Amino acid sequence: MATIKVKFRPSTVADNEGVIYYQIIHGRRVRLILSDYRVFSSEWDENRAVVMIDQIRERTTFIQSIRECIRWDVDRLNKIVRKLDGEGLAYTCDDVIDKYNYYMNEYTLFKFMGRVIEKLKNKGKIRTSETYAATLNSFKKFLASQMSGDEDVMLDRMSSEIMEAYEAWHKKRGNSLNTISFYMRILRAVYHRAVEDEIIENRYPFRRVYTGIDKTVKRAISLTHIKKIKSIDLSLFPPLDFARDMFMMSFYLRGISFIDMSFLKKSDLKNGYLIYRRRKTGQLLTIEWTPEMQTVLDKYPDNPTRYLLPIIKTTGINERCAYRNIGYNINHNLKKIATMVGVNIPLTMYVARHSWASAAKVKGIPLSVISEGMGHDSETTTQIYLASLDTSVVDKANSIILSSL
Repeated sequence: MATIKVKFRPSTVADNEGVIYYQIIHGRRVRLILSDYRVFSSEWDENRAVVMIDQIRERTTFIQSIRECIRWDVDRLNKIVRKLDGEGLAYTCDDVIDKYNYYMNEYTLFKFMGRVIEKLKNKGKIRTSETYAATLNSFKKFLASQMSGDEDVMLDRMSSEIMEAYEAWHKKRGNSLNTISFYMRILRAVYHRAVEDEIIENRYPFRRVYTGIDKTVKRAISLTHIKKIKSIDLSLFPPLDFARDMFMMSFYLRGISFIDMSFLKKSDLKNGYLIYRRRKTGQLLTIEWTPEMQTVLDKYPDNPTRYLLPIIKTTGINERCAYRNIGYNINHNLKKIATMVGVNIPLTMYVARHSWASAAKVKGIPLSVISEGMGHDSETTTQIYLASLDTSVVDKANSIILSSL
């Protein structure tokens, strides 16, 4: 079994800092790994082989951080040695150093998460990869605010202290608990992937931060307001008219999400039914096509693309960027419509989804037929309910709601 020792090499120049290095001893051979840590001779305890706090108060935090870094490095080296011993094969000091250098180069959060994001893209999970990328960018901003330069963090150094500081950083920026939980849950998923791959041991860094789903402000509006939005004359304001039509179409289609709506194909509509798969879950949904839906579609006959609705109207472009930009414009115009009809919550396309679920509950439709959306404690429960439904039952529920308009 290899032995790891922490050593100190004083500077040959008086009053200069010396360097900390690691000594690997195995099979009567000795190899060295130089660290980036520099301390004065007065800060090194040769007998205990540790960095000690000197009388200079300004260096206390610096010395403490070096001691912590040394501890992490030695833990990594010992873990490598244990793993090599467990394999039962002969190895050398150079093998230990090679694995250590590989780990230090490859298993930082930025690099590991970057590879996860790339794999998600290759699997066609574009939306998920975008949320992971947004989380990584958020964490990078947090680290930059805590340290100088564009510093990364080793996966095995992700501690509860770091995650608590990240949570406090979000709160200081005014982000809600659900926003914080969104980022934390993605980071936790990446961390657990590293644990499952046996790259790191689970130190449970997320045990003290919020990773739940908090009750949010009301996002649904009443059928009375839905009727007002449907009936208001917006013919003199085409952008507002279009925003209203897309909002109503989402409501008609049982609260379809905007991304699913944007990428519906003309071929998805056949024999009086719209059949599509949710991009988020892959779940296959079948919706009976109604006169209300056809009325909206007939308003926009010129659509040269393969898509059913006039959201992405140009071929040969970055379609995901186009749908996001159009969604932003629609939501901006919906807020104007909200003022016109007396809706006192921010009106967005997502409100249509909540409103359909709320209307279903008001009409006495059982939760086994349609879940209340945000009223559920977990999305998994919602998916279980929806997956077990007879399509005709849901279509009947939709008919009840639309007949109220």
